[in-house]
Amino acid sequence: MELLDRISSTLQKGEDEQVAELTKQAIDENIPAQDILDNGLIAGMNVIGEQFRKHEIFLPEVLLAAKAMYAGMDLLKPLFIKEKVPTQGKVVIGTVHGDLHDLGKNLVGIMLKGAGFDVIDLGKDVPAEKFVEAAKTEDAGVIGMSALLTTTMPVMKKVVELLKENGLEDAVKTIIGGAPASEDFADEIGVNAYGFDAGKAVELVKELTGKK
Repeated sequence: MELLDRISSTLQKGEDEQVAELTKQAIDENIPAQDILDNGLIAGMNVIGEQFRKHEIFLPEVLLAAKAMYAGMDLLKPLFIKEKVPTQGKVVIGTVHGDLHDLGKNLVGIMLKGAGFDVIDLGKDVPAEKFVEAAKTEDAGVIGMSALLTTTMPVMKKVVELLKENGLEDAVKTIIGGAPASEDFADEIGVNAYGFDAGKAVELVKELTGKK
């Protein structure tokens, strides 16, 4: 549909006001909210995610596209609540306790939202218990943990251990990222996946939740 294609391409250019106008137009034309989200906003963010993964664009462009996406999402939210539209699933994310670096984590959050996930962002300096508590309270299917300092990485292992203690290791999948993280470390501590960048992280979360 031409209008949804326009939403997607305008979002890719980071034009937030125009995305809001076109989203409102789509709502006025009675296009279902889910269609506007999937074939307009998410379609646009998918392109941005892919371009970012291939280093064809950089962080400023991603942030502009995200701002445009939120402009459209704000208009759709009331419709989703009214129609009780399910999301792709819930993901709890945060930077682990002792670590205050959150740029990578924020980017993953933006791109997960762009892919249709409901993101519970716990921020930075998050203790292991808080990750598990949030996953239980929010009924989230995935916990995403980020770290930039090697000294904070044991917190990731503690989250895996706490999930096991609570009998949640099958219900809640885990993914880690950040400069010191690696595939080997992920295997060693028993997390389900390691995302080396934001694009890969989103791809893996989709796989972990069966939404691919």
